[in-house]
Amino acid sequence: MEHPGAGINSNECENVSRKEEMSEEFEADAMESLADLPFATVDIKDDYEIIDVPQRNLERNKENEWNNKEQIKKKKKGKDYQPNYFLSIPITNKEIVKGIKILQNEIIQQDQRLAKAMSRDGSFHITLLVMKLLNEDEVNIGIDALLELKPFIEEILQGKPLTLPFEGVDTFGNQVGFVKLAEGDHINPLLEIADTAKRTFQEKGVLAGESKTFKPHLTFMKLSRTPWLRKKGVKKIDPKVYEKFISHRFGEEVVHCIDLCSMLKKKQSNGYYHCESSIVIGKKPVGIRDLINEALRRERMGLKSKVKQIKELMLRPETQARIRREFEGRSINHSYQGKEVDYFSTILT
Repeated sequence: MEHPGAGINSNECENVSRKEEMSEEFEADAMESLADLPFATVDIKDDYEIIDVPQRNLERNKENEWNNKEQIKKKKKGKDYQPNYFLSIPITNKEIVKGIKILQNEIIQQDQRLAKAMSRDGSFHITLLVMKLLNEDEVNIGIDALLELKPFIEEILQGKPLTLPFEGVDTFGNQVGFVKLAEGDHINPLLEIADTAKRTFQEKGVLAGESKTFKPHLTFMKLSRTPWLRKKGVKKIDPKVYEKFISHRFGEEVVHCIDLCSMLKKKQSNGYYHCESSIVIGKKPVGIRDLINEALRRERMGLKSKVKQIKELMLRPETQARIRREFEGRSINHSYQGKEVDYFSTILT
């Protein structure tokens, strides 16, 4: 009796192997665009309800418990709330960026398969707030909320710079790798800004914020970008790959601006997210784009102030009384002129 695999030659085996590799790469590329969102603590499989079937007699470990908690939170939150915009604090300090690249390269050298799990150049940021904006009108509302946020931030900072020091590396459930924000006096104002931003956007009617506590962090890799690795047994980030950086000091970022960014629109040529609007933090803008945004912000706020004054003036009782008298006077004049026309037409006939 002939063996089932006897008719397959070595060339056919190589072709099958190549097809499998191409299929995995295609799957990775397709999922990467979906996974490359500023949700450091959310796995893409949770967003799209791709849930692994638990194996029997499998002991619960740290990452499984973390994933289960995230799935429960997702279900409670509801399917309708899928944020597509976020407030971003961009990381521009070259020292920090260089340190992250060294960290990423160190991990890739230990496991080449993790290359596609890394955050791309130019996209490093801290997510301050996530939200859902359905159309251009809601995007404009979001822009207005961001502009109104600026004086609140200035009041919180009291003219002092907000400097964020980054030190050490950690993970969320061994699924998301991030550079930690060091402890210090900067934590309270940052948390207050995040809370104020959430309140400001929600008061505008924007569906914003998450149920979990805000934990500022700087993501550098996510396993959700490479779901095909699970088939090859890579289900968690091994702490050994980043152990050299556990206490590494990456540098300090002075916050110069906060951006309203889209998760889904095409990224900029420098790798950063599509930016709808920005506010400058601090006394001095840091570039041409910031100067333009600051000028537009002042112009917009000036127009809004004038519109507000006109609205308040129109709502005053004395203004409404004058308008009413004006309309009544015009109505009487029109009525009188109509009677004159009727009188003269009667005489002529």
